[in-house]
Amino acid sequence: MKRIRAFTLIELMIVVAIVAILAAIAYPSYTNYVYRTRRADGKEFLMRIAAAQERYYTNLNNYASMATLGLGTTSEKGYYTVAVALANSNQTYTLTATPQAPQDKDQCKNLTITNTGYKNQSGAETNGKCW
Repeated sequence: MKRIRAFTLIELMIVVAIVAILAAIAYPSYTNYVYRTRRADGKEFLMRIAAAQERYYTNLNNYASMATLGLGTTSEKGYYTVAVALANSNQTYTLTATPQAPQDKDQCKNLTITNTGYKNQSGAETNGKCW
C-alpha cells in the first residue's frame, strides 16, 4: 500500500507566516518607490513650465501666467497641479507643484522652483531626494 505524502497544517502555517513577514517588509518599500517614481511627473512638468517661462521672458522681458503660456495646470499623468506666483512686476516667478491623490501622501509634499533655478520642497526628504 502506498503512502500519500502531503504538507501538514503546521508546515503550511509556517510558510504562510514567512510570506506575511516578507510582505510586511516589502510593501512599505514598494509604496515609497512608487511615490518617488510618480514624483518624476511633477518635476518634469515644473521643468517644462520653467522652460516656457524663460522662452516667454526672452521675447517679452517678463514672465507670464499659466493661461498666457497656454499650458494647463495638471501634470501629464495627473499626479500634480502647478500654480505660478509672479512678483516684482512679473520679473520673478515661483512655480509650485502640489501633489494630488494618490501622490498626496508623498513626504516631499509641494515641489517648487524659482526663476533663478532654486529648487525646494515643503516636506521632508526621508523618501530619497525630492529633486
